[in-house]
Amino acid sequence: MNVFFEEDGAFKAGTVLADNNTSLQVENQHGKRTKVKEAAVLVRFDHIPLSQFMADAQKVSDDIDPAFLWECSGEGEFGFEQLGREYFGREPQPAERAGLLMRLHATPTHFYKKGKGRYKAAPADALKAALASIERKKKQAELQARYATALAAFEFPEELRPLLAQLLYQPDKGSVEFKALEQAAAQAHLSIPKLLEKSGALASSHDYHFGRFLFEYFPRGTGFDPALTALEAGHLELSPVEAFSIDDATTTEIDDAFSVTQLANGNWQVGVHIAAPALGIPPDSPLDREAAKRLSTVYFPGDKITMLPQAAIAQYTLSEGRDCPALSMYVEVTPELEVVSHRSAVELVHIAANLRHDSLETQFNDQQLATGKVDHRFGAQLVLLWRLAAALERKRGKDEPGGARADYNFYVDNDRVSIVERRRGSPIDKVVSELMILVNTEWGRQLAQNEIPALYRSQTSGKVKMSTVPAPHQGLGVPQYIWASSPLRRYADLVNQRQLLSLVRNEAPAYPQRDERLLVILRDFELAYDAYAEFQRGMERYWCLRWLIQENVGLTGADVLREELVRIDRIPLVTRVPSMPAAPPGSRVELAVSDIDLLELTVHCEFKRPLEA
Repeated sequence: MNVFFEEDGAFKAGTVLADNNTSLQVENQHGKRTKVKEAAVLVRFDHIPLSQFMADAQKVSDDIDPAFLWECSGEGEFGFEQLGREYFGREPQPAERAGLLMRLHATPTHFYKKGKGRYKAAPADALKAALASIERKKKQAELQARYATALAAFEFPEELRPLLAQLLYQPDKGSVEFKALEQAAAQAHLSIPKLLEKSGALASSHDYHFGRFLFEYFPRGTGFDPALTALEAGHLELSPVEAFSIDDATTTEIDDAFSVTQLANGNWQVGVHIAAPALGIPPDSPLDREAAKRLSTVYFPGDKITMLPQAAIAQYTLSEGRDCPALSMYVEVTPELEVVSHRSAVELVHIAANLRHDSLETQFNDQQLATGKVDHRFGAQLVLLWRLAAALERKRGKDEPGGARADYNFYVDNDRVSIVERRRGSPIDKVVSELMILVNTEWGRQLAQNEIPALYRSQTSGKVKMSTVPAPHQGLGVPQYIWASSPLRRYADLVNQRQLLSLVRNEAPAYPQRDERLLVILRDFELAYDAYAEFQRGMERYWCLRWLIQENVGLTGADVLREELVRIDRIPLVTRVPSMPAAPPGSRVELAVSDIDLLELTVHCEFKRPLEA
């Protein structure tokens, strides 16, 4: 006796070795023995080899049209024997019964299983939906295969181009497009970005990194609505001073300028003049809402994404030859460089010149200062500002020797990068930084004294954080500190400037005590500012690697920072060198440079030999 039975959701056949009433001991065609419950047996047959029986049953199943079978089955529940008699028009043979069962079981779209050998035809609507789903999946599989074939041949299907950013940065891993991309990348033994680059979908490795940032932070693009405009500043008195700014050659958002005036009592009046866009951008105005979304200008080598539209910047930037709205702090200084008083004003200030680092540094430098004279139109003023800056630095307890560290400026022109080292702590840097610390500290003190909330920056135990209450900034050596000197570029500064304007004008503050808006702005600003800084660091690393390729650097010197960590000469690139032997920090080594990957932002450096310090 042979039996056809169901086991673990599949149909099998075997020869009965022992019948124990409720269960059978059977042996399949391969000699494997198993215990089968009586309730699982569906068809019994004799005199037919198991392999032939299963082959005949499969042939019967393949010949049955499930659609016709569905039409024959009616709407009620039925047993397979009953359906078999109706379908075949006679009592079916064992192989025919088994084949019918196999067909019923294999088409759950058409038939729902209700019990042992019992089924029910699917409702017409459900069947239609199931068949449509099968057809859709079939087409998706064909589409996936077509995409994968093209990508494996490094041909990018044009249908995928609108989805490129999403596929790269936020893919739907269940989508046909991503599955095809993943399949082709695995077949080519490449990462997905490398496959897309080789397929011509990525115009450049630069676009890959820039595109990721835009996708996350500027999904609607970096342009401004032309309707976003700043208001006029209103009537302001013109200050009698003439001011000048000091900035990098690429700076267009000129936030600060300086003036120096001899007073009748022999003292000096030093003016620090900050651009005043808060006069023309009321809280919750359309332009303010856009600035609150961006929160800061985004800087990266070769370009920037401004916080404010160019028209608003042009309206309030401190451009030379113009009378510009400004929030000014005037500091009275004795000939011994003691600060004796501060006063603030909202006014127009005439900007006599926009001085630029590259040309100014040739005249305003340590060598010229050593002679006691700077041969420049504003030479006397610059010398006084430098002497004042040095005194302010000493008073903060932060007097440091110049030249200890270096900054780097990146200039990108026609896809070629220049990386220019600038000594940190130069006279220009000291003047600008110390006067900014002075006004940000003093304005922070005045706001706190008058119980006007603001966005403060503090530092304790090396950790910098923002808060709406004043706290010491240990790194700067000041009791409180706000950002208020770059309102064209940072939203925190714009918010603080509004509070300062209310203080100077003796008006109600734009953000009163316990205003929850300040906490929201603080949180959003910190997150955005950190993200923008991380993006800038990443793009600077990218251009450092581009520079190594551009200059065909095969061997380079480097400074050991610690253990395997080194800084490459002439560029601000820090990397690990696993092959480097133990060397103390400050040691000099020579490295072989290879395997630069502009998508992964990696470079392989191999230790060659030690160098003299």
